[in-house]
Amino acid sequence: MPSRKALVRRPGPRLAEGLVTHVERTPVDPGPALVQWEGYVAALRAHGWETVEVAPADGCPDAVFVEDTVVMFRNVALITRPGAPSRRPETAAVEEALTRLGCSVNRVREPGTLDGGDVLKIGDTLYVGRGGRTDAAGVARLRAAFEPLGARVVTVPVSKVLHLKSAVTALPDGTVIGYEPLVETPSLFPRFLPVPEESGAHVVLLGGAKLLMAASAPRTAELFADLGYEPVVVDIGEFEKLEGCVTCLSVRLRDLHA
Repeated sequence: MPSRKALVRRPGPRLAEGLVTHVERTPVDPGPALVQWEGYVAALRAHGWETVEVAPADGCPDAVFVEDTVVMFRNVALITRPGAPSRRPETAAVEEALTRLGCSVNRVREPGTLDGGDVLKIGDTLYVGRGGRTDAAGVARLRAAFEPLGARVVTVPVSKVLHLKSAVTALPDGTVIGYEPLVETPSLFPRFLPVPEESGAHVVLLGGAKLLMAASAPRTAELFADLGYEPVVVDIGEFEKLEGCVTCLSVRLRDLHA
């Protein structure tokens, strides 16, 4: 059976200080947040994913959003240089964890910036959001790292949301899903399906027809069930207050030969 691992990082004591950009700040309660994170990790494990916990970065309020620290293509890791300076110390322990797992590691160098949440992979196509957290030099580094491996990199403008994957993700058949008021250029995607709730735009593909998604999007869950998918619903309400979603809280690694 193919190896399926997921990097996760538990929320730290300063979580409530996490950055917010496109939403009003509301209080975050670390206690319920930890319970929700444990439920998220349990859902991954229950569906065949081995979770690998990255060492804590308690001085970094946003470190739980581990997806932003790395972009994976096959078994090659591109360690990012986050667009928010406060998040840059998060990457060192992620690089250590991936090296232990046998990944080949590349890095985004100064002055480029790239957040993992800006990269949506569909097959060998990497859609990368060009906006607040990812700049032209970061996109160029993404191309240099992965185009020689067969990736096709497509730039997508992002200004209405924090990251590209705050606006869109994709179903197992490659159809891009998004909450239309926040998607600037749906025509860039070969197939686009609008969903009725903002948080319904985010799914993690667990395997087969199973989709991990937020409990805050019940109408979207019904839509996916009508399409033949099996929603696996988790409550991540405390993280949604910080513009987090189900994709942000893990980095999924497939077919590693560690």
